[in-house]
Amino acid sequence: MADTTCHMSISLDGFVAGPDQRRDQPLGRRGGELHTWHMPGADVGEADRTAAGWLMRPRGAYVMGRNMFGPVRGAWDEDWQGWWGAEPPYHAPVFVLTHHPHDPIALEGTTFHFVTDGFDAAYAQAVEAAGDGGVDIAGGASTVRQALAAGVVDELTLDIAPVLLGSGERIFEDGAEAFGFEPVEVLHSPLTTHVRYRRR
Repeated sequence: MADTTCHMSISLDGFVAGPDQRRDQPLGRRGGELHTWHMPGADVGEADRTAAGWLMRPRGAYVMGRNMFGPVRGAWDEDWQGWWGAEPPYHAPVFVLTHHPHDPIALEGTTFHFVTDGFDAAYAQAVEAAGDGGVDIAGGASTVRQALAAGVVDELTLDIAPVLLGSGERIFEDGAEAFGFEPVEVLHSPLTTHVRYRRR
């Protein structure tokens, strides 16, 4: 089976999104500051371009949480199709964790499937759909925590931004005692330090 990957931008104090996530600030307050290294118009360097290549490499399927798919909470009472418009960047099946059933949404090159029976079920469907293409755990924080707890992540890339958010969403639980990965590549830029880890 091909690798399962996860690639997240993170603050110095461990947050992958700021507090108060909502429709007009999907990454929470100041959460966008974690992502300047790959945003249009940023003064990026070779390290950032290389890490962006890691982030955007094709994968066979994706798993994401409902919070990453969109701001709609509770029952699906509006016609929301994700943050990305008519052509999302995934170009592969995406399995979205949710408590509320929803028919699949087929867009240009990407179909979102909604899974109501938990992370393990969504991951199993993604593995089957991906074939040899590998699976990426796309976020958000809760979904990444579940993937790490399940031990399915083979490669974890963290883009560590020189930012302190103070609060928000974490992928590592407070009091966690073990980090089962070792760094295999580190790239530096003024915007971010990119660390690619492999499971020990």
